[in-house]
Amino acid sequence: MGHSIVKYQSAPIPHRERWVELWVGLLGVWVELLIGVLVATPAWAMAPSQQPAETITIHLGTAAGNLRFEPDHLTFIAGQRYTLVLDNPSPEKHYFTAKDFADALWTQNVKAGNVEVKGAIYELELKPEAVALWTFIPQKPGTYELHCSIPGHAEAGMVGQMTVQAPA
Repeated sequence: MGHSIVKYQSAPIPHRERWVELWVGLLGVWVELLIGVLVATPAWAMAPSQQPAETITIHLGTAAGNLRFEPDHLTFIAGQRYTLVLDNPSPEKHYFTAKDFADALWTQNVKAGNVEVKGAIYELELKPEAVALWTFIPQKPGTYELHCSIPGHAEAGMVGQMTVQAPA
């Protein structure tokens, strides 16, 4: 009896090329989505300390020597990042004192000159012509007192109010 050799040929897999195209296409979509997320991350998806800060300037006193904060009422939204630019145009030093406000927020840093301070900040002393930048994120809604703690300054009108509102 003779043996016959049977040869098997692999038949082309139907739609094999189509499956490869599909997988390559899906991989491309995922790569594009990933790049889109990394390049154009919206502010709501960023860590709060990386969100752009709204800058607000407040003057401690005036060049004429008036004892007041300008502006003397500030409003913030909890969870948003702010940078207060504190400057002292007056001929004498002043304090920006707001302990309860400081307890209701997270301070990222305070910068003055070549110094950066991190951690809880309750009071800043600004000598004449000094400027300090305080970057923070309010956490707790409420209304907080601001005053200059140099004797006689608050009584002369160097007081203010800071309000933190809940996010809408």
